[in-house]
Amino acid sequence: MSAPPGPVAFERVAPVVPVRDLAAALERYGRLGFTTEPYQDGSGYGFVSRGAVELHLTEWPEHDPLRTGAVLYLYVSDADALHAEWAAAAPPGRLTEPADTPYGLREFGYVDPEGTLHRVGSPLAR
Repeated sequence: MSAPPGPVAFERVAPVVPVRDLAAALERYGRLGFTTEPYQDGSGYGFVSRGAVELHLTEWPEHDPLRTGAVLYLYVSDADALHAEWAAAAPPGRLTEPADTPYGLREFGYVDPEGTLHRVGSPLAR
């Protein structure tokens, strides 16, 4: 069941991802081709973006990758090309091989040292 549209348009979303070390996280996202920027007040907050995708990073000392990791799904135009790019960048963490899914996407995953799973998919050619 869906709600009727309201008078307010949702325009974009920027998930906030917990990290233990903001500088290391900004460097890692930079290796993955994101533009990175720490928040200027030095509060342990930063921004990463690539195309229309924006994430906010927050340094959280209580973050435990085994208990408080995040999951993101990134829809991209070519999962295989992005996988090749990320594999060449050799980021720390675990990168899975792309595979076709029964729900019509070519998909892979990347788990960073903070425990964040980045699921990445693009539509299968029909």
